[in-house]
Amino acid sequence: MSRIKTKLTGVYYRLSKTNGNPDKTYYITYKDENHKSIEKKIGKYSEGVREAYCNVKRNEIVTKTRLGEELPFIAQRKAKVSITVNQIAKTYFDYRELHTSPRSAKNEFYRYNAHIKELFGNMDISQVSTSALEKFQREKIKLLAPKSVNHIFSLFGAIYNYAINKEVYKGVNPILQVKKLKVDNKRERYLNTDEIKTLINEVRHNELLYVFCLLALSTGGRATTIINIQKKHIDIFSRTITLTDFKTNTTYKGFITQEIVDILVPKLELLGVNDYILQINTKQVSISQIQKRMKPILDDLFNQGLEKSDSKNRVVIHTLRHSFASNLAIKGTPIYTIQKLMNHKDINMTLRYAKLAPDSGKDMVDIIMGGVN
Repeated sequence: MSRIKTKLTGVYYRLSKTNGNPDKTYYITYKDENHKSIEKKIGKYSEGVREAYCNVKRNEIVTKTRLGEELPFIAQRKAKVSITVNQIAKTYFDYRELHTSPRSAKNEFYRYNAHIKELFGNMDISQVSTSALEKFQREKIKLLAPKSVNHIFSLFGAIYNYAINKEVYKGVNPILQVKKLKVDNKRERYLNTDEIKTLINEVRHNELLYVFCLLALSTGGRATTIINIQKKHIDIFSRTITLTDFKTNTTYKGFITQEIVDILVPKLELLGVNDYILQINTKQVSISQIQKRMKPILDDLFNQGLEKSDSKNRVVIHTLRHSFASNLAIKGTPIYTIQKLMNHKDINMTLRYAKLAPDSGKDMVDIIMGGVN
């Protein structure tokens, strides 16, 4: 592809594509100390590179060449300074704390710590490969909804863009090379009451998973919500739990049965007021620890014969939340009550369950028309 000249001296671009979309790749040309013509790639339009930025970089190189100083990319190569993903993430979150809402900043920070930090945090930012990211994506889709996985990658990409804009990273944003997952919420797998009984019986011998499943299926809380329940959040007399929705940074009430209260009471007696209900070796359990233990059970019970890519029909931990809402709808629970119990801010999020509600239209007609004739 031939170069296309811009209005700025020594700044060109070539038409290209990124993930199938039209793009521009920018280059600059200059003469080195030996008067040899050099062409240097700066980056793509989709990565935030613009002509003005290219012009600044060219002028910097030309000036330093004229003065006999080392070019910045040569100096960087000699220095071999390692910058980790964690280091960039820290400055990114400091920046976000000043320039976004506390809720958004907190959600991003939680998402980073829960999903990105463990695998990539200590890696040099220039060493994160596309293949490693694609493998990461394949692993996450086994446990999370496509939309949730896309959110994780969007955050990772934002961290790289921050590093590029601050000129602490000179490479290409590797996240852009990973194709986003298709999000299809038209059908959601849920467990019916018989399947719920099967699951509960399967995990009954494991106190950690038993309590997790009981709380998840009786409150509809997300996994992050369930693992963050502390003793002080449970009121055994009113059979209520104060739940934290980390997605919206709000709290709301959930309910548990007397049977679940009876199971929890002996456990609560051994805990301090701020202790977490779900622990491993006296420490709060993590999402990954729950996922590692639940996935083989869910696969064995419900995912036999299903392709790993069949996210619409496979049962994962998040299915417990959908099972809660779906069974409420099947039992005829008013949609606004379901919205409240799910802590949905938008009723449209809840309406997906309306199709499961029993058809009570005939009964309603009988009520309003009874005795008219």
